[in-house]
Amino acid sequence: MSRPETGGRRKPAKIADVARIAEVSVATVSRTLANPEVVAEETRKRVLAAVTATGYTPNLAGRALRARRSMLALVVVPDLANPFFPEVLRGVDETLSAAGYGIIIANLDNSAEKESRYVDLACAGQVDGVLLLCGHVIRGRVRDLRASGLPIVAACERIDGEDIPQVEVDNEDAAARAVAHLIDLGHRRIGYIAGPERNVLDRDRRKGFGRALRAARLDPRKAPAFAGDFTFRAGERAARDWLAMPDATRPSAIFAANDEMAIGFVKTARAAGARVPDDVSIVGFDGIEFADYCEPTLTTIYQPRRDIGATAAALLIAAMTSPKPPSPRFERIATRLMLRDSTAAAPKR
Repeated sequence: MSRPETGGRRKPAKIADVARIAEVSVATVSRTLANPEVVAEETRKRVLAAVTATGYTPNLAGRALRARRSMLALVVVPDLANPFFPEVLRGVDETLSAAGYGIIIANLDNSAEKESRYVDLACAGQVDGVLLLCGHVIRGRVRDLRASGLPIVAACERIDGEDIPQVEVDNEDAAARAVAHLIDLGHRRIGYIAGPERNVLDRDRRKGFGRALRAARLDPRKAPAFAGDFTFRAGERAARDWLAMPDATRPSAIFAANDEMAIGFVKTARAAGARVPDDVSIVGFDGIEFADYCEPTLTTIYQPRRDIGATAAALLIAAMTSPKPPSPRFERIATRLMLRDSTAAAPKR
């Protein structure tokens, strides 16, 4: 075994280097250094040999903090550029701050390297708990994160199969209400702009879309679906596809799985001469601030994002301060349909 080197210069060894050489998890290394008596002798010897070989220096300050509690929480966000998250983070920060906790924001930005680095930080005892807003337990390092014993709470996107406290809205029911609003306005040809494939939010909102159509005796299989990924550009692409459709089959209304795509659709459709809502009505989902300022203002399902963040933070505080592991539970936050100017009665053809 040798110390990690790059270009002939030694780099400080990381706890992950020790774990790799000892063929154990990062959590096991952390546990061995903090409480060697609870680790099997063979494992302890391998870890200590790897520490010697790599020259790894444990973060004693971090370990001391961990023994007394660091009073920090790691909040994992998939993409800080997404306008959905600032209000969620405000609710998280207000609640944690009131309880004396600080936060470390982990902006994943779809980077596996970043995810691994944040797991190392958590497993090394730098935080007291983890709040996941990313819709998954950090990929590839689930075992390490669980073995660390850190309390974990999820919010915004449900994580199926995980026995942890979670906070969400009823996405299926909310989507069904949005589409029912369009049906009540007389629309019968209604299109759907989807989120990313296999995304739990898209799956639930698509179910609600279909449920509302079936309730009105409309066939969801005949409803045009436009591929999307929750971005403004996806809405722009959907609008171009909508504009290219023959008048006889073009939907008179659109339900978009989030506000960004709805706003992108409105912008592109209007730029091409289509009138919103006279030629096409559109409903979004989320209630982001941009929905108040686009032209026309956007009818949308409003999620109380600040409340979602505050509720999730309260669950995390309870988990971090309880001597017992948190019991798995779901907290459902109510949504509401906000009626604005982007929807109107179906046009006569």
